[in-house]
Amino acid sequence: MNDMRAALYDRYGPPEVLYEGRVPVPVRKPGEVLVRVHAASVNGGEVHGRAGKVRLVTGRRFPQRTGLDFVGEVAEVGPAVTGLRAGDRVWGLLGRTFGSVAEYVSVRPRQIAYAPGNVTSTEAVSLLAGGTTSLTALRDKAGLRAGERLLVRGASGGVGSVAVQLGKALGAHVTGLASAKNLDFVRELGADEALDHRATPLADLNRYDVILDTVGTEHRALQRRLTAGGRLVSIAFDIDRPVRSIGCILGSAVQGRRRVRFFSGNPKHDLLAELTAYVERGDLRPVVDTVRPLAEIAAAHRALEAGGVRGKHVIQLV
Repeated sequence: MNDMRAALYDRYGPPEVLYEGRVPVPVRKPGEVLVRVHAASVNGGEVHGRAGKVRLVTGRRFPQRTGLDFVGEVAEVGPAVTGLRAGDRVWGLLGRTFGSVAEYVSVRPRQIAYAPGNVTSTEAVSLLAGGTTSLTALRDKAGLRAGERLLVRGASGGVGSVAVQLGKALGAHVTGLASAKNLDFVRELGADEALDHRATPLADLNRYDVILDTVGTEHRALQRRLTAGGRLVSIAFDIDRPVRSIGCILGSAVQGRRRVRFFSGNPKHDLLAELTAYVERGDLRPVVDTVRPLAEIAAAHRALEAGGVRGKHVIQLV
């Protein structure tokens, strides 16, 4: 086992730059676990990375890799690792790097947890990045409480579709903003209200105790829809106007509780294990839009860029 299949690209550009290639299997260090990947999903950060919109971070060394999350099976355990063994079914995230759309990844134990046993690998991975992000945003950053009013902007997407379900599990009254064709889908996820984002100006919205923004634009308009003690959490900034968007986030600090809470997730074992429990209790159900083989990675990126996604586009490797 010297090399493996992986999604690669040799230059920044449209989805067509992606291809299935071969790279060396990761060299497992003594404190790491080698995981055979069963499935990974396509996330917005990877799309921006491939397009070259964050090249100051991703650099100019090619070929580059894609993929952030994974569900798979432990293939090898380093001698310094305890509590895991070959054959264990696990899920996790690479952190602040890409490369999970591949047959193998090598990770530290803190980056993984046992995968939920009541869903398949392709189903589980649809909940992974969105689930850890939603838990951090709603529970840890916003402190969402039962009975509060929650607005999820981008409610049908990979994060929003999980956030709607988690909001209900936490006891909130949930309103979802999505495209007109996805309103029934958002209601099926448990939303108390679903509004067409094109037909509903932000200024016409009610006031909310917590707003989760997955889009990254119009933060000031969203702040005006908060209650007196309301909290706005954003997981994105305007990639086309980064200076203006980040300036708005930083400048909002003077507004105290009503500031924009922005974060970039890097979840560890405990959070992943909590997410497993939510899924196994039935509080979160899979949100798979499509399942494609590795050879169709470009089509998956193209579909995500086209918009209107319901949950996640998943790449199946086994």
